Amino acid sequence: MGISGTDLVHLRRCVELAAEALEAGDEPFGSILVDSGGRVLVEDRNRVKEGDQTRHPEFEIARWAANELDPEQRAAATVYTSGEHCPMCSAAHAWVGLGRIVYAVSSDQLGSWLKDWDLAPGPVAPLPIGAVAPGVPVDGPVAELADNVMELHRRFHGR
Repeated sequence: MGISGTDLVHLRRCVELAAEALEAGDEPFGSILVDSGGRVLVEDRNRVKEGDQTRHPEFEIARWAANELDPEQRAAATVYTSGEHCPMCSAAHAWVGLGRIVYAVSSDQLGSWLKDWDLAPGPVAPLPIGAVAPGVPVDGPVAELADNVMELHRRFHGR
């Protein structure tokens, strides 16, 4: 589908939410859910610092959508996120029946940064969304946002 100007506006908001997560002491990830008419339905940021590693914004959005939207509304909605979904979030997205995903940076990019900073990868294989949820339309990464997102992760990891 490609990245539109509207997509960029929503992705920039995700990067702002990631910065809010960082300011709160969490890993810098942010996501929003937008309906088919372009209205932001819900937004969230990472909330894992208290020890529950499932508190990813994409997972929270999937839970919210399952409770608040009918199947047609979920399928027509778009999830925007600062970083590509992890396998857990990709699976939740697909099981709930959400539509398109648009992300600013890929799991490969994040993994490369962590490696460059001599940091261990996360405990779950960084599978691309399509490997976990092959029926979900996906767009990303977006090169013009990569430096901003990398800087947030660099700050989080003290590099």
